[in-house]
Formats: sequence, C-alpha cells, structure tokens
Amino acid sequence: MKDQQTLKLKTKKEQVNLYKYEEELYDEGYTYVCGVDEAGRGPLAGPVVIASCILPPFARIEGINDSKQLSEKKREELYKQIKRTALDYCVVFIKEKDVDELNIYNATKKGMLQAIEGLNKVKPDYVLIDAMPLTELETGNKSIVHGDALSASIAAASILAKVERDHYMEMMDKKYPNYGFAKHKGYGTKAHFEALAKYGPCKIHRKTFYPVSKYIAEAKQMSLDLFDDTEDSEDNQ
Repeated sequence: MKDQQTLKLKTKKEQVNLYKYEEELYDEGYTYVCGVDEAGRGPLAGPVVIASCILPPFARIEGINDSKQLSEKKREELYKQIKRTALDYCVVFIKEKDVDELNIYNATKKGMLQAIEGLNKVKPDYVLIDAMPLTELETGNKSIVHGDALSASIAAASILAKVERDHYMEMMDKKYPNYGFAKHKGYGTKAHFEALAKYGPCKIHRKTFYPVSKYIAEAKQMSLDLFDDTEDSEDNQ
C-alpha cells in the first residue's frame, strides 16, 4: 500500500509556480516585466495574433494558465480580468497576406516586436517571450520554451492573443459562412478540409499553407486549361 502511495506521488503532475520567473526578476530589481505570446501560428486561415502584457509586480490572477489548457468560458473570464488588472497590454494582428509574404516565423517575430513597441502606458524593463528568441530587443529578455505554461506574464499574453483571435474568426465566420471558422478558428479540421475541397480558398486563407496552396494551384491549372480550350475552339472556327 505504501509503495502504491509513493508511486502516485511520483507520477502526480507537479504544480508549477507560474510566478517564478517574475519573482526572480522583481528580486533582481526589475519592475515592469512583460510577457509576450502568440495565437494562430498553425491555422490555414486568418491572422497570427500577438499580445504583450505587463502585470503589476507580485500581482496574482487566480486560474491563469496557458490559454490552450483553459476552457473557452474560463479564457473569456480571465481575458476580462487581465485587461482590468494589467498595467499595460498591446494586441497586434499580422494578416494572412504578411504571413504568406514573410513566412509564419518572421511574421510572428514582426508581431512580437510590434506588440512590445506598442506598449504606451508602461515600458518594460524586462521581457519574457514564449519560445521565440528576439535578439533585436535592446531591453533585457529571455525566451522560454513552453513559456505560456511556465510564466504568468506569458500566460496572460497568450490568453489575450487567443481570445482576440477567436473573436476575429467568429466575425469572419459571418463574412465567409461556408467554412465553419467560428468552430475551428481556421485550423485544419476535417470539416475545414471538406469546405476547402468544395468551395476552394477564400480571401483570408493563407495561400502558402498546404492544402490551401494545392487548391490554388488546381484552380490556376483549370483556368489555364479553360483558356487553352477556348483558343483551340477559336482556331478551329
């Protein structure tokens, strides 16, 4: 029985102190610690959204966590609380056109730099970033892999970015009702693939992402074939 209890203790997921990085920085003399994260790197449609967020030193927001680990209802509640509590925050949308032109990595980096620069009320003296190295920053900074699950500031930014993007994709669902954007938010679900096959890409699809690129290439080929058939018909007259 004792061995079973020990095993349970060993296998039980340890509680992560989401304020560890922030508290260490406060102890070092930093005051305005900014978290930065994105939402929407993987979808086939819509923007990548980046948020920066500065929480008050030693502030605690109950329930804060990586946005992907929260229910939609909880995200919405925390989204409102973060906006009320934060000393400053900024949300940046990098549209699908820029994603196609820059590639998703550079588009995300562009958005992160803009989100940090866009903080108007308070300028950060240290920046915590989810995974992405930002060597361009002159401000002290640290890139943390899985940072949205390890840092409260990054988690707050991830919630802001995720909820803002979800709201946007729900609006796009009304504009492009054939694709189901309100449900899958542009991600590659079975329903989304079926809609793409039936209707082809719409304006907010990322043209360089597969299988969107495949359907665009097929549509172009069909246009060329139709043009060739028209020319052949005219030549035979």
